[in-house]
Amino acid sequence: MEYVDLTERFIAAHFPEASVALIGGSTARGERTRTSDIDLLLIDDALLPADQIGTARTLEFEGEIFEVFTYTQTGFAEWAQRSIAQHRPVIVHMLVEGLAVRRDDDLDVLRNRWSEILDAGPAVDDHELRFRRYVITDVLDDLRDASDPLERAVLAATLFDRTAELMLLTAGKWIGTGKYLPRRLRELPPERVHALADPYVRADLDQLADAVEQELVTAGGRVQAGFVR
Repeated sequence: MEYVDLTERFIAAHFPEASVALIGGSTARGERTRTSDIDLLLIDDALLPADQIGTARTLEFEGEIFEVFTYTQTGFAEWAQRSIAQHRPVIVHMLVEGLAVRRDDDLDVLRNRWSEILDAGPAVDDHELRFRRYVITDVLDDLRDASDPLERAVLAATLFDRTAELMLLTAGKWIGTGKYLPRRLRELPPERVHALADPYVRADLDQLADAVEQELVTAGGRVQAGFVR
């Protein structure tokens, strides 16, 4: 695989001390597009100065763009736990699902530990779910009342994102941002995904509002009066 060889040269040139290196994202999945970069996760205490536990940087090498996430052992654990708490464990997915270019004796232990956490799914308490329903209820009412085309388009985008997240979390699934949100959404039953996504793609915002209303019912109903944030 040409990108493994390229990545090995990149690591040798910029991070020769790295003991754990994994390629993530579309490159690891074999789904690169014309503009894809190479996501690279590095874990090693020797990679960072004593006052840093993690960095993210963008570098160019041999005509390719590398998005490099560098952590100490402690730093990875801390940032991974933060991402778990936010229900968007990007670097954890990179660790568990990435293509290992370099490995040490602890990599399998790390992968097993975080794989169990990924498999367990997000832990979301009732108050957070109610808050998410509260936000959706508010934005939904704004969309139904709005007449300005730009306002409606912006509200629809917000409503789609928030509703997709609610659908995933109530199903015990991790969420994502940008292009990863629809990819995560496709883990749900196709008919539910279609009911929300089709009117959004077609810009049928009245039908989108109806689909969101149905998802609110599925999640427990509208939340408005009496809710304490």
